[in-house]
Amino acid sequence: MHQSRVARNIRLGIKTLLLHKLRSFLTTLGVVFGVGSVVAMLAVGEGASAEALERIRKLGSDNIILDSIKATEDVQSGSVRSRISIYGLTYDDEDRIGRTFEAVKRTVPVKLVRKEGRLGDRTLEVRVVGTSPVWFDLVRREVIAGRLLGAEDDHGSTNAVVLTEYGARRLLATENSIGQTLRIGGGYFEVVGIVRNEVSSEGVQVPDEEVDAYIPIHVARGMFGDYVVRRSSGSREQEFVELHQIIVQVRSTEEVAATAAGIEAMLARFHKKMDYKVRVPLALLRSAEATKRTFNIVLGSIAGISLLVGGIGIMNIMLASVTERTREIGVRRAIGAKRGQIISQFLIETVVLSSVGGAIGIGVGALIPWLITLFAGMPTVVTAYSVVLSAGISLAVGLVFGLYPAVRAANLDPIEALRHE
Repeated sequence: MHQSRVARNIRLGIKTLLLHKLRSFLTTLGVVFGVGSVVAMLAVGEGASAEALERIRKLGSDNIILDSIKATEDVQSGSVRSRISIYGLTYDDEDRIGRTFEAVKRTVPVKLVRKEGRLGDRTLEVRVVGTSPVWFDLVRREVIAGRLLGAEDDHGSTNAVVLTEYGARRLLATENSIGQTLRIGGGYFEVVGIVRNEVSSEGVQVPDEEVDAYIPIHVARGMFGDYVVRRSSGSREQEFVELHQIIVQVRSTEEVAATAAGIEAMLARFHKKMDYKVRVPLALLRSAEATKRTFNIVLGSIAGISLLVGGIGIMNIMLASVTERTREIGVRRAIGAKRGQIISQFLIETVVLSSVGGAIGIGVGALIPWLITLFAGMPTVVTAYSVVLSAGISLAVGLVFGLYPAVRAANLDPIEALRHE
């Protein structure tokens, strides 16, 4: 009985709204644009942060990255030609970290040297990354062709190299990539694999550069040494750096912060100057996620203003509808309709308006991000959360802004309503 009454009231509400098609359509437009803007703006905000968050995750949430940096006094005295800058991380630092901290699972040394890469008549400056095969376990990269460095490369006599895709395309553009012999500096290397490299963005510095060549660290040290001389514009810069980077893997994310603080304190003890930097991807990840939440709240609040305007439009139209239908309300009350029935009737009409507008708005909100991605190339992500939130808000708008007109209609005096012209 109750269900049939509700169904009848819904049919009556839809019939009443269809009597004024244009007015009903214009009323729903406010909700359409409000819901559409909520979905679209949240999708833009989600897409803007998703790529950066994914890059941080690829660095490893259980990793700590230590970088060698030139101390301030070395930078200021760089004009002295005869000066040798000795700075940065050492093999002893890596050994101490592994032996001192129980939470450390493993460490990966990284040595960076810039050399000329040559294949036939093609030359290209490459950044040689001397490291161990474990590097690819800690900082995962997609293999495009061939394989990664393995234990056999660490102990074998063959000089193996893994290139990033940009370098491979420029050096090996017309050749079969795997198996080619590439000259780097004064040594010859066999290309055993190509990986897809990541690109650094603002706030997210990844270990890759566009043209990287990964080789075993013992080969890099034996072939290129720790002493580097750079010549430019008639000047000569001399540096002695043992390790340019150490990646430390911690056994659990809960121990990352404490271990990073301990490593920083230990480095401060053995380094007289600040020639290192400690980066914690987990801290970056949490900070980026917090920023993302704040950004989404701001965007959602701005878009919510459109929904507020749409809700006010619904209230305005329903108040006008109450005035137009005063005599109808009086007749219904005179033949026995209760106040609750009058309230439910008007609420059903407002909910129908807001629900239809919300459904169309969700479609519009999903279309706008797709168009932005298609024409502007910006990444956008429409989440189920934004769709559910928008649907819930549109329903709430119908209930909240329809309640006052419904109560006002129910409180009309039946006698006065019947006299209304």
